[in-house]
Amino acid sequence: MHVIHAHYEPSGDGPHPTIIALHGWGASAMDLLGLAPLLMGGRVQVICPQGRLTVPLGGGAAGYGWFPLTGAGQAATGETVKQATNEVRSFIDAACARYPIDERKLAVLGFSQGGVLAYRLALDDPTRFAGLVALSSWLPPALASDISATDAHSALPTLVQHGTGDEIIAVARAQQSATSLRALGIPVTYQEYEMGHEINAKSFGDLSRWLQELLEAAA
Repeated sequence: MHVIHAHYEPSGDGPHPTIIALHGWGASAMDLLGLAPLLMGGRVQVICPQGRLTVPLGGGAAGYGWFPLTGAGQAATGETVKQATNEVRSFIDAACARYPIDERKLAVLGFSQGGVLAYRLALDDPTRFAGLVALSSWLPPALASDISATDAHSALPTLVQHGTGDEIIAVARAQQSATSLRALGIPVTYQEYEMGHEINAKSFGDLSRWLQELLEAAA
């Protein structure tokens, strides 16, 4: 596997229910791993790949990203998103070969920029994932317009969470994302919280319960 990643494996024999967690702009593979021992009581495997794009943070520090951004925080081009998605898709293939993943109970989760890739991965191949989670993120209209609704999309449970005070990605963009998903026939759970561009205790608790119900019910 040629992608830097962090990995949390629960105790007990596999294969395990698994979440592929994609970090946001300027973060790293470790950013979402801290959630793993708390999600579903630590009973779910969490694998966090790291974006290849280096993001200078000042003071010699650096984070990582998945694709370049314009000044408005949008993807520079659709092609860069497609390339990053293909890289993550190849990573997931390699992870399934290496780690004890129950592929019937595989979900993809993305925070902020990572959510754009999570959307693309799941909407391109809805039969691969038991569920999709987008946290403080957005579904670009150009991406949504490229997708044709299928029966498989109607069987892709999706959770969208967003802060009403998000200063990075306006809540209206998340609301529009949920509307676009429903137009594709995707069953969406949409939740707003009094928070900024973050995950707080309330949103995390709801996320954990939603994932537990999803992955325990997956065939």
